[in-house]
Amino acid sequence: MQANIVLLPGDGIGPEVVGEAVRVLQAVAQKFGHTFHFAEHLMGGCSIDRFGSALTPETLAACQAADAVLLGAVGGPKWDDPQARVRPEQGLLALRKGLGVFANLRPVKVYPQLVAASPLRPEKLAGVDLVVVRELTGGLYFGQPKGRRTENGVLHAVDTLDYADFEIRRIVKLAFRLARGRRKKLTSVDKANVLESSRLWRQVATEVGWDFPDVALEHMLVDTAAMKLVANPAGFDVLVTENMFGDILTDEAAVLAGSMGLLPSASLGSSGPGLYEPIHGSAPDITGKGIANPVGTVLSAAFLLRYSLKLEAEARVIETAVEKSIADGQVTADLGGTCSTRDAAEAIIQNITEKKS
Repeated sequence: MQANIVLLPGDGIGPEVVGEAVRVLQAVAQKFGHTFHFAEHLMGGCSIDRFGSALTPETLAACQAADAVLLGAVGGPKWDDPQARVRPEQGLLALRKGLGVFANLRPVKVYPQLVAASPLRPEKLAGVDLVVVRELTGGLYFGQPKGRRTENGVLHAVDTLDYADFEIRRIVKLAFRLARGRRKKLTSVDKANVLESSRLWRQVATEVGWDFPDVALEHMLVDTAAMKLVANPAGFDVLVTENMFGDILTDEAAVLAGSMGLLPSASLGSSGPGLYEPIHGSAPDITGKGIANPVGTVLSAAFLLRYSLKLEAEARVIETAVEKSIADGQVTADLGGTCSTRDAAEAIIQNITEKKS
């Protein structure tokens, strides 16, 4: 197979971890006889510095024409001024919208060897294996009107939480299909006791559930879900929720695994290239030190193989190689290890090249 992959290393540790994920993909390509073509473009703060825009039309066009997009991270203190006209995160939102990737899949799996890395008691982590499906192109982050205004000498700010029924239906259907292939339990998270948008969300989720009688559907308020994610995380299988709730809950869920550096994500649409990225940020405090955890980006590359290139065996090879490197203690400092970013990736690559296909 030949595939064109756009790389958006971004800011901070983004270039470091994306570089290692590319080495892993090259090892997989060599092992299985594929050819992956990589094209690198700027996005985020680095693009603002170069072009004055967090995402240029040329970069977006390159992403839309690719088979898949691998992203590192965007942002950092240099661009954190809340008064700034252009911010790195605007590029990320525009990219998601431009690619039409409305579904963000964020799995959380606890590796037995890393239980001590989590602040939760070991018994709370037994059997934790869940997926959060986050709606990615609607809600507060995209709703209009949005902005500030001064009225009678008082400064106001407004963000609009807007969802159409079709936006809810398509993400909930995807979550049901995912749950059907797992433990057949879906938790729909909302704030239906307060928000009209959540009442519509609950109504549509219930209607979609009629078409999936083999999957148990439960509705849960977001504050209850946040509590249960730390009190009884093994009780969840698949969670589906709107944009902002999903953003917050997945960062909370990262604590279960022991480090945000472990967790990948896949952003998918009805067609076109998928967008793959670790859930962590640009980590400016460790940028350039060579200690960033590459696992989340490497596992995002495995998702790229699975969902965009339909290379299931190759994706599993990466995931198995990651599991072995973790079992062998070949991990970075955030997980209690001594490996550099390069060493941790090299351990994964060695497991790929040594393991028979």
